[in-house]
Amino acid sequence: MSLLTKTARAAGWGAAASAAVVGYASLIERKQYTLREFMLPVLPVGATEVRVLHVSDIHLSPRQHDKIAWLKTLTFLEPDLVIDTGDNVGRADAIPALSEALGPLLLRTTTAGVFVDGSNDVFAPIARNPLSYIVPGRAHTLIPQTRERIDTAAIHSLFADHGWLDLNDQAASLGVAGSEFFFVGTGDAHIDDADMDVLHGRAAEVAAARDAGKVVIGVTHAPYQRVLDALVQIGADAIFAGHTHGGQVCVPGFGALTTNCDLPLSQAKGLSSWTLDDRSVPLHVSAGLGTSIYAPVRFACKPEATLLTLTARP
Repeated sequence: MSLLTKTARAAGWGAAASAAVVGYASLIERKQYTLREFMLPVLPVGATEVRVLHVSDIHLSPRQHDKIAWLKTLTFLEPDLVIDTGDNVGRADAIPALSEALGPLLLRTTTAGVFVDGSNDVFAPIARNPLSYIVPGRAHTLIPQTRERIDTAAIHSLFADHGWLDLNDQAASLGVAGSEFFFVGTGDAHIDDADMDVLHGRAAEVAAARDAGKVVIGVTHAPYQRVLDALVQIGADAIFAGHTHGGQVCVPGFGALTTNCDLPLSQAKGLSSWTLDDRSVPLHVSAGLGTSIYAPVRFACKPEATLLTLTARP
């Protein structure tokens, strides 16, 4: 066998293997919806457990019937609280589908909810070179404001009409399953929509809430370091975020190649902690349930929602 023949055969095998990987990532893994579970000891001593369902980055389109059906089953977890960290829709016409998918959770009278926006709750996605996400300096460029707008008010109404609290640059107290919480939220830092002055200005409110025995939860879409630092600084007891898709396409044995922000790769998904000075706070970053409609692949990073059981501190 000539060298040319061997080279051509190797190239053919390589192309076939690449096609198989892309086919698996697009047709199989991106539909392998998974529930993660963690325990998080942040409640006061003696408090009853609180079941928190964290959903993020659904990027829903109307024809994703499998995703809609899976989301509907989450109501059987009987969560006490749902935290939605944004990027709910993948297209401007997906809001009715979102209402169907989250309807069982929204209708549960014993389940509270809070939410913030991601950029795709404000602007429709655009086609991009996927490699741009792993080029230094390109991953966290701001999204052009000239894109097609999403009906953000309709998403907000869908949630608010069922009692879920809008935390976009807002703060609110809420009693859940016998525990008192104080939520501090931000807009999406990825499109420069997080008002940092407002966030830093919450310090006195947070201090008063902590003095009253409330558990302070920070909620944001994109976990940029400036947002995480501010939440730790003002006194958050735990932080919830999304946006990263867990890297979306990961290398087995290595992990994420990008977080699409300045969050370290090692914290692209799951439960970790964020430290500022001498204070560390639990940080949960959801790998999310979807992808951009222009990059419908996941590899070594299954789509997920997370059930976190909040327990009493030791």
